[in-house]
Amino acid sequence: MIVGKREMMASSGPYHGEFLRRIETIPTHGLGLSVDIYDPDIASLRRSLQERQVSPAFLEVFRTTPMALASARKEVGNGLLTYHGEGLWLTQPEMVDSTTFKQEIAATAEQLMIVQSAWVNHECATKYLAGYYFGTYLPPLYTPLSAQVVADNTRLIQHLLDQQCRLANGSTPLVLLEMPPLTYFVAGTMSIPRFFQLVSEQAPCGLVLDVGHLWTVFRYSGAYRAMSLTRFVEEFLNEFPMDRVVEIHVAGLAVHASHRILDSRLKGGRGEDTLPAWIDAHAAPIPPVLFEMLDQILCHPQLTSLKGLALEVDTKPIELIVNEFAQFSRRYEALFSPQGNGAQTVPEFEPCSLSEEPRSISDMQTLGVAYDRYAQVLAGKTEPVGPEWSQDQASIQNLDYYRSVYLPYEILHWGGKVEDMFVESCRRLSARDLSLDGFVTFWFSEPRPFPGTYDFFLLKVERFVEFVHQVAPELRGIAEREAEELRCAYRFANEPNVLLYEG
Repeated sequence: MIVGKREMMASSGPYHGEFLRRIETIPTHGLGLSVDIYDPDIASLRRSLQERQVSPAFLEVFRTTPMALASARKEVGNGLLTYHGEGLWLTQPEMVDSTTFKQEIAATAEQLMIVQSAWVNHECATKYLAGYYFGTYLPPLYTPLSAQVVADNTRLIQHLLDQQCRLANGSTPLVLLEMPPLTYFVAGTMSIPRFFQLVSEQAPCGLVLDVGHLWTVFRYSGAYRAMSLTRFVEEFLNEFPMDRVVEIHVAGLAVHASHRILDSRLKGGRGEDTLPAWIDAHAAPIPPVLFEMLDQILCHPQLTSLKGLALEVDTKPIELIVNEFAQFSRRYEALFSPQGNGAQTVPEFEPCSLSEEPRSISDMQTLGVAYDRYAQVLAGKTEPVGPEWSQDQASIQNLDYYRSVYLPYEILHWGGKVEDMFVESCRRLSARDLSLDGFVTFWFSEPRPFPGTYDFFLLKVERFVEFVHQVAPELRGIAEREAEELRCAYRFANEPNVLLYEG
């Protein structure tokens, strides 16, 4: 997965002109924060930032309820907001055949209209893979056919947003694809920057380059064993379509909480590793190495479309956010200073073209089989063999850690710790010598159809009740009662005014 070319790469093809026309409509956003509306509370965060006189030029908000987004829009007044989407699994060949795809597009368009965002940033990744559900993002298979499907799906999403989402200035939001992190492993037959080069040649999208994600590529592609970080970044950027980068993210990195399990298993057996086992962690402090990488990125001559630079700080303590953003502002405040932040002149609107021929059924079937095998490997149902999987010993060990330690921890802890959610049910299961490890096995016991909007918390609630019914049916009533309490609390946390009105 190491870059194989040193020459500068610039986007080309029929879609680059369309991208350039679209980028003209987007004002310079400057330095911002990517935030969760709930954690920390956006109003409290803004007050703390204002007290330190380090207010961001824009906020990027994650998909949530329309009511919550309307509240955020009101809170920032005329300030710039941008939007981080979710649920459009554009890496997947079956995306357009999903019964909920049109609903997801309509919901995305509605939220973009509320926020009045110049772009929709979406991870080039998925949380739903061949019938299996995951709490954190899975990168695509980095193969040429996968890149073609991502481009097809991206063009379709842009086309539908052009039809459904006209902003107040007459433009439509630009689709941005964010390069995802590597969480211990990578699968594919081509370099990651070349993958995004292929996508950019076939779609008018912009890109989001996350500096922490780039560090994980250095770490988990094995590049760190062959070259310095500076050389890696140089070679990666020279193959990546830098002229499509519209936004850059910087977030924290940290060793995952489950890593102590690996340390106890291996008892120091990873002595060959010279770098920490960091992964993407928005709540964690930002290590200085990421700003060193950012300095190198910002000097790249092909970085010609940059509109925003943001720290991702959702779930981070307010005091830490304010301190980091103050340092961030001092370091990069001059970056956008020569440019205005006002509205741009919008050229005549031209909708996204869908002129490319759709992929053949055989291509879709081939990629579908590959993704099914991908899911089976991650679920531990088959071994990582074939051209997509490296047989390097360190890569195998990292994948094994993901499958045997990180993924079970994710199911039991991500979006809420099961033992804290179902206190009485878990106590009674323990009294029957029924381990929660069985819940992980149950989770991946069989593929399931996608039921609708993805919500990992509610999915976990539903699935745990099913698990209890299977292993201890006499406890199902207790599990169902606790599940209903959880759903009610979750609704109140997301839409408190609705429940108060209903009450």
